[in-house]
Amino acid sequence: MTGQTTATAPPQLYGRRSPLHTVQALSDRLGTGGGVLVVTGEPGLGRTSLLHHAARTFAAGSAVHVRTDPTTPGRPYDDVRALRRIVGAPGQEVTADTAAGDLLDALGDTAAGAPLLVCVDDVHLWDPASRAALAGAARRLETASRVGLLLSTRGPLDHDLAALPVLRLHPLSTADADALLDDVTGGAVPPALRADLLEEAAGNPALLLALLRRLSPADLSGERAPSRPLADAAALTGVVGECPGGTAWADVDDLLLTVAAALREPDTADVDAGLVYRALNGPPPGRHPLPEALALADGRLRFHSGLVGRAVHAAAAPDRRRAAHRALARVHEADGHRLLALLHRAWAANRPAPLLADELSAAAAATPASPRLRAVAHVRAAELTPRGTLRADRRTDAAEQALLAGNSRHALRLLPEPPGDAAPPAVRGRAELVRGIAERYDGPVADAHASLLSAARLLAGTAPERAAAATLAAADAAWAGGRMAECHEALAEEPTGVGWRRQGLECDYRLGMLAALEGRFEAAAPRLRRVVAYALSGDQPDALLRSVAAALLLGDPAAAVRAGTRALAAARNHGSAALEPRALEYLAYAELRAGWHAQARTHAEEGLRAAERGGQRNTAAHHHAVLALAASIEGEPDVVAGHVSAALTTARRHGLAQAATLAHWAAARADLGGGRPLDAADRLGPLVLPGPRRGHFAVWMLAVPCYVEATVLAGRPQQARPVVADLEVWAGLGADPHAPAQLLRCRALLAGPEAADELYVRALDLHDRTAGDFERARTELAYGKWLRRRRRLREARDRLGAALVGFERCGAGVWARQARGELRANGTAPSGERPGALARLTPQQWRIARCVADGATNREVARSLSVSTRTIDYHLRNVYAALGVRSRVELARIVEQAEKSGARL
Repeated sequence: MTGQTTATAPPQLYGRRSPLHTVQALSDRLGTGGGVLVVTGEPGLGRTSLLHHAARTFAAGSAVHVRTDPTTPGRPYDDVRALRRIVGAPGQEVTADTAAGDLLDALGDTAAGAPLLVCVDDVHLWDPASRAALAGAARRLETASRVGLLLSTRGPLDHDLAALPVLRLHPLSTADADALLDDVTGGAVPPALRADLLEEAAGNPALLLALLRRLSPADLSGERAPSRPLADAAALTGVVGECPGGTAWADVDDLLLTVAAALREPDTADVDAGLVYRALNGPPPGRHPLPEALALADGRLRFHSGLVGRAVHAAAAPDRRRAAHRALARVHEADGHRLLALLHRAWAANRPAPLLADELSAAAAATPASPRLRAVAHVRAAELTPRGTLRADRRTDAAEQALLAGNSRHALRLLPEPPGDAAPPAVRGRAELVRGIAERYDGPVADAHASLLSAARLLAGTAPERAAAATLAAADAAWAGGRMAECHEALAEEPTGVGWRRQGLECDYRLGMLAALEGRFEAAAPRLRRVVAYALSGDQPDALLRSVAAALLLGDPAAAVRAGTRALAAARNHGSAALEPRALEYLAYAELRAGWHAQARTHAEEGLRAAERGGQRNTAAHHHAVLALAASIEGEPDVVAGHVSAALTTARRHGLAQAATLAHWAAARADLGGGRPLDAADRLGPLVLPGPRRGHFAVWMLAVPCYVEATVLAGRPQQARPVVADLEVWAGLGADPHAPAQLLRCRALLAGPEAADELYVRALDLHDRTAGDFERARTELAYGKWLRRRRRLREARDRLGAALVGFERCGAGVWARQARGELRANGTAPSGERPGALARLTPQQWRIARCVADGATNREVARSLSVSTRTIDYHLRNVYAALGVRSRVELARIVEQAEKSGARL
C-alpha cells in the first residue's frame, strides 16, 4: 500500500460533472464534520482518477491518496496497519474489538482539528478484517471528526460497504467519449475509425485510451487499416487487470467462459443458468459458491462487470472458445432456437463455410427476431461467405438491420466496399439507400440527398416501391438542409417502374407537398388532408410521420400532435429504435407549434437521449433546438445557450438549416424576454430579411413577430416594416394558426396611436380562436404596455394581469417577470409580494433596477422603457441613494436576494 500527498494541476475528467459535484459536497462538509463516500464502478470508468482529482484539489486541509497493492498477501488487519503508517499514526496491536475505534482515533489525531481527506483506492483488495474495520470507522465519522473518507471499490459491495453512501460511476456518453478522443488525438482520427473506437470502448475511458495506444500513427491517420478486433484480449485484460479466480486468462474455468460466450448474443444482459449448465453437461462438481465474477438472480447468470465478460471470452484459448459456442449451439438447437443455434455454430467456425453462411442468412431473414440479432447474424454470414456479390448483399442486409436497430453509424460501417459498376444495380441501389438514410440521421444532409437520389435511380427498375421511398427521403434531406429547389426537384420526380402505385398516401404526400412548395395551396389541401386522415387508423410509423408534416402545412398543430403521438406509439410497438427519436422529434416540434411548450420539452428531452444512444446527431440537433425554444420562454439563459450551442455545432457541420434557424430564433427570443431587444434584433435580422443568410424557408416566418417587436423596442421600427408584408402573405396561407393574430400585433406595434388600440383588440379576438397561452399573453403584455404609457392605467392593469396569468399558466417565467415589472410600473403590486427595502422604490425605479441587475446598459434600459438615457441616469441615481448602494454589482446582489425570496426584501 502506498500513499501520496496533494499536488497541483488536476487532470480533466470527461463526463464526470455530477460525480465531481458529489465528491465536492463531501469535501465541503469537512469544514464542520466528517463524512464518507464509496465510489464504485466497473474497471476503467475512472474511480482512481476521481480519487486522485479529489486529493489534488482539496484545499481546505490536507489530503492523502492511498493505493492498494493487489500482489501483496497479508494477515488480518495488515491493511489497517498500513493505512495508520501512511497517515503517520503507527501504534498498538490491532484487534477485532478495537480496530475500528483505533483507526478512527488515528485519523482524528492526524487531522488535529483541521480537515483531512483520506482517499483509499481499491478497498475490495483489502483483507476482510481490515475492510470491516474501515467500514466501522467510516460509519462513525459524521459526528466524530473533520475527517473525510473517499473509498473506491470494484464489483459488488460487501455487507460492510453497502451500508455507506455510494456513488456509482457509469460509462461516458457518446459526446463525452468523443471529446476525450478529440483531446487525445487532436481530432485527427478518420470518421470510420472514430466510430469503431467509440463503439468498441462503449463509454469506458480506460479502454478507449488502451485502444488508441495499440494503434500506430499510420492507423490513426487512415493510411493503413488497423488490425482487428480493435478490442483484443491484450487491450481488454489490460484494463480489467487480474483474471477472476487468480488463474491465467487463457485457463479461465468453463463456467465463466460459457457464460461469456452466451452473452455474445445481442440484447442479452444475462443468461439462463439452466441453459449454461446443460451446455456444460450438468452443474460442475464443487461449483458452490459461484465464481466471484458472476452473479445469480432469478435463475439467470451475469457478470458483475460486462467488461470482465468480454475479457474472459477474448482471452480464452481459441479451441476452448469454439468448444463453448458449439456446446451452446447444441442446447439452442434442442430448444428449437434455430437462429441462435446457427449463430453459435458460425462463431465456432474458423474458416469460410458457404453452406453454414447460407443457412444462417436464410434463418436471419425468416426468423422473428430483433434487428440487432439479425444484424449480427447477417454480419457473421458475410464473414463466412467468399468475396463477391453475395457477400456484399449480406453486408447490406446487416446494415439494413443495424439501421432498423437505430444505429446509423454502425450501419454505415457495415456497408460493403463500393462494388463498382460491375455489380447489379439492385445491389448498388440497396447499399446507396442504406447509406442515404444513415447520412440523413447522422451526416451532411447534402450527401444524404445525393445518395438517396442515386438509390432511387438504381432501384427504379427492380424495386419501384423502394425507389419511391428513396425519392421521398431525398426530399426530406433537402428540406432539412433548407434547399427548396432540391426539395422541389425530388418531389417532382415521377416514380417509374413496374408496379408503382400512382395513388395512395405516398402519392398524396408527394403531390400535396409539391403543390404547397409551388404556392398552389388549393391543390395541395385535399391531398394533404387525406394524408392527415391516415393518422386516424394507420399504424406505420413512417406514414404517420408524413401525417404530422401534412398537418403542420395545413395549419393544424393539434392534428399534428395527435399524429405524432400515434407515430411514437407505432415506433415503439414495432420496436423501431431508429424511428423512435424521429417520432419524438416530430411530436416535440408539433407541440411547440401548438404552444404546448412544457410537453414539447418533455418529449424533446426523451428524444435527445434516444438520438444520442443511436448516434443520430442530426435528430439530436433538432431536439436541442426545440429544447432551446422551450427554455427561452422559461427564463433559463444558461440552458438556452447550451442547447443553442449544441444544435448549431451539428447544424453547421451537417448543413441543417432548419435546426439552425430554430436555434437562432430561440437565442433571440431569450434576448427579447430578458430585456435585450437590440441583441434580439441583431440576431434575427439576417434570418428574416431578404438575402443569402435568410433562414430555413419553412421556419423563418415564425421568427418575424419576434423581430418586429425587437426592432420596435430597440428604436428601429423602420427595419421591421418590409417583413410585415411577408408576414401578411404567410398569415393568409393558413399554415400557422397564430400568424393572423401575430400580424395584427405587429401592425399595432408599428402603428400610430389612432390605429394601435383597435389592432390590439382585433388581435386578442383572433387569439381566442387558437390554443396556446403564450402568444395571447405576449399580445396582452404589448397592449398593456401601450395602455400604461398613455396613462390608461385601469385598462392597462387588466391587460397586464391577464398577461401575467397567461405566462404563468404556460411556465414562461422570464416573460411573467416582465409582466410583473409592468404591473409595478403601473402602480399595482402583483399578488403575493411582501414589502421590504426595494418596496421604497417607485414602480419605475424598481423596473429600472431590475433591468440593470440583469446586466442591461442604461441605453438598453432606455430603449426598452421608451424613455431617454438621461431619464434612466436620473432614476438610477435615486435608486442608489434609496438603497444605500454605490455600484451595479451591489444593486444586482440586492435584486437577486429579493427574487430568491420571491419578494422585494
